[in-house]
Amino acid sequence: MSYNVAALSRLIEQFERLPGIGRKTAQRLAFYLLNLPKGEAEAFSAAILEAREKIHQCKLCCNLTDAELCPVCRNPSRDPTVICVVEDPRDVMAFERTREMDCLYHVLHGVISPMDSIGPDQLKIKELLSRLNSGEVQEVIMATNPTVEGEATAMYISRLLKPLGVKVTRLAYGIPVGGDLEYADEITLKRAIDGRQEI
Repeated sequence: MSYNVAALSRLIEQFERLPGIGRKTAQRLAFYLLNLPKGEAEAFSAAILEAREKIHQCKLCCNLTDAELCPVCRNPSRDPTVICVVEDPRDVMAFERTREMDCLYHVLHGVISPMDSIGPDQLKIKELLSRLNSGEVQEVIMATNPTVEGEATAMYISRLLKPLGVKVTRLAYGIPVGGDLEYADEITLKRAIDGRQEI
């Protein structure tokens, strides 16, 4: 006879559905929630429901927001002539942590991936093109991940933008701080060499 509490099993199964969560971590999270005071558990549950109900895509950049426009698009001090194109809203958060970007963003919500049956029509590329109709944008920074799919997406979009006369740039890639040269792949080393700067 196996030990099984139906409600606990369902809770563990829900945690297991989250990306990167295995069985043991799901169990640990489930037991943690069970040990929370009722008020904290209700607050946790309410936060999930509130986020699910109120968060949607910004009508301009497709980032996540709880208002019509995200905080970046609402910020008048941002440079509207430069748009940084990213794969995912988490990438916007990563750039914003650096406090180095003063441009606007555009979130694609994925990359072109024929293996996963994801083509350009499933991404927010049309929305990006419509943003360029104003003629205000002078540069588009392609900041997709340095994967095969990310590179293919960046190349696809850059080909679409070339006839529009918009400058298209790509993030520099190279050896990470604290990384060892002997473990870097050939593409990373080549980009590190090509992107070298005078010191």
